[in-house]
Amino acid sequence: MGDLTDLLTPWCVHTVATLKIAERIDGVAEVGELAAAAECDREALHDVLSHLVSEGVFEEPSPGRFALNDAARELFAASAFLSLDGIGGRMAYAWSTLPTYVKTGRPGYADVFGLPFWEDLAAHPDVAASFDDLIGPGGHGAPDARFDLRDGWEGIGTVVDVGGGTGAMLRELLRLRPGLKGVLVDFPGTVARAEGDFERAGQSFFDPLPAGDLYVIRHVLNDWPLEDQVRILRNCRESMGRESRPLGEHSQRSEAPGRAIAVIGGVRPDDAPRRLVIETVLLGGRTSGLAQFRELARQAGLEVIAAGEQPAGYVVECVEN
Repeated sequence: MGDLTDLLTPWCVHTVATLKIAERIDGVAEVGELAAAAECDREALHDVLSHLVSEGVFEEPSPGRFALNDAARELFAASAFLSLDGIGGRMAYAWSTLPTYVKTGRPGYADVFGLPFWEDLAAHPDVAASFDDLIGPGGHGAPDARFDLRDGWEGIGTVVDVGGGTGAMLRELLRLRPGLKGVLVDFPGTVARAEGDFERAGQSFFDPLPAGDLYVIRHVLNDWPLEDQVRILRNCRESMGRESRPLGEHSQRSEAPGRAIAVIGGVRPDDAPRRLVIETVLLGGRTSGLAQFRELARQAGLEVIAAGEQPAGYVVECVEN
């Protein structure tokens, strides 16, 4: 029962990460020195570190003197994402809103932070930057961009990565398929932090999208309620086949139709178990089963033509119906 209900250890971990205690230990450090460096109470810090020692994180070779062990090194290598001052704090406190979500079906994030999630990130660029790093290579490493299309990649010239963050997926995709042109779409502050040989469209993906042959929607739909997922899919469909033009210019339809939309993440096989994930309490996001997603796609004017597990993840391919 204690293992199922313990909140003590996670909050000790978050607190130590916020105070950067692991980074302050070089060899063996006395708790008073650590408290002075972190500007915190000596006795309280001693209690926290002693508890973590009992859980196998840190060592206390002599009373009041602490050292790193392998568990501490591994855990606090990700301290930037555990710190309560950044995105880790937002996620930790967001779980306290779970009762609101369960009662209403809507996120209670704004009740704690004063603004809905995306607006909160826009108001706090430092937190937004830590979020971009968390979902990018800093938190998850380089994504696997290996996936096939039902009819192959021939004829695909421009790939638009919709909500692609700082471009980690697009970089990998262009590395694997160097003949492609890439366009990254995300909020202006996010694409400004992107690095890669591709165009950048700093905008909402609810606004008209740049022209492309393939629209990649990776780990985006699960951040949104179902009605917004339909809006995103419809917006991609309406942008497919637009005549290529410089970003920001008015677009015209070309005679050739667009190719496809590839959804990676946000859809699960119908027989896969449902899972409660952080996107749900942050944003009210949903992951659909394939049958339900087919209906969402139909509402957006699309047809699912392929679905299955690939190296990049569970990939669902849609075309205009």
